[in-house]
Amino acid sequence: MSKLVGKVAIVTGGGSGIGKAISLLFAEQGATVHIFDLNEKEGSAAVEAIVGAGGSGILHLCDVTDQEQVDAIIGQIGKVDILVNNAGIAHVGNVENCSGVDFDKVFNVNVKGAYNMLHAVVPCMKTYGGGAILNVASIAALVGISDRFAYSMSKGAIYAMSMSIARDYLQDNIRSNSISPARVHTPFVDGFIQKNYPGKEAEMFDKLSASQPIGRMAKPEEIAKLALFLCSDDAAFITGNDYPIDGGFIKLNN
Repeated sequence: MSKLVGKVAIVTGGGSGIGKAISLLFAEQGATVHIFDLNEKEGSAAVEAIVGAGGSGILHLCDVTDQEQVDAIIGQIGKVDILVNNAGIAHVGNVENCSGVDFDKVFNVNVKGAYNMLHAVVPCMKTYGGGAILNVASIAALVGISDRFAYSMSKGAIYAMSMSIARDYLQDNIRSNSISPARVHTPFVDGFIQKNYPGKEAEMFDKLSASQPIGRMAKPEEIAKLALFLCSDDAAFITGNDYPIDGGFIKLNN
C-alpha cells in the first residue's frame, strides 16, 4: 500500500469488470475509492471486497448522465485526486441499423457521462492543486471495428476529450490520459455473447479471443495495473497520451 496512499479516487462503473478491478487495486494501494455505479448489488459487493481487504471504499448510486446528480455527489466528496471515467455501454450495428434512439443512448452514457464527470471534477482538482484523469477509450477509437458505429463514435470522443483536458489544464497540474483496451474478459463480454450468439457461446468466445494476435482476451486486472501506473505519481511526467493495451491488435493484426 504505497502508490496511492492519501489519494481520493473516483471510478465510474466501478462495480464490475474493468472498473471493479481498478477500484480494488487502487484501494489496495492506499486510495479512498468512491465507486459511481447504477447497480447497487455489484457496487456494494465491490465495496465489501475493498473493506474486507482492509481498504476504504464508498458506493454512490449515480447515473452519470444526470449532471445535477453528479455535481451534488462531487460536491459532497470535495477533494478529488484521481478520476477514472470507465462507465460505458456498447452497441452492435453499423450506421444503417443504428437508430437515433440507440445513438443517443450510447452518446449520453459514454460521452455525456464522461463530460459530466470532467465538468464537475476538474474545478475540484484546480482548487486542491491538481490531479490525474484517466479516460477508458478503446481500440475502436483508433481503428475500424465492424458493426460498432455508435460505440466507436463514443470512444473517439473519449480520446479527443482526454487530449483536450490535457492541453487546457497543463498549468493547473492536472494530467489527462486515456487507455484503449482491446477485448477484455468481463461479465459484460459473457453477457454479450449469450445475448447475441445463443447456443454458440464457446465457439464465439474462442473466435473473439483469437482476434487478438496474442491469442486471448485481456484480464481486467491487467488493465487495472496500467491504470494504476498512469494515475500514480510514477507517471508524473505523462499527460496527453493514449495507451493501447490490446495484445498486438492495432499493430500486428494485418
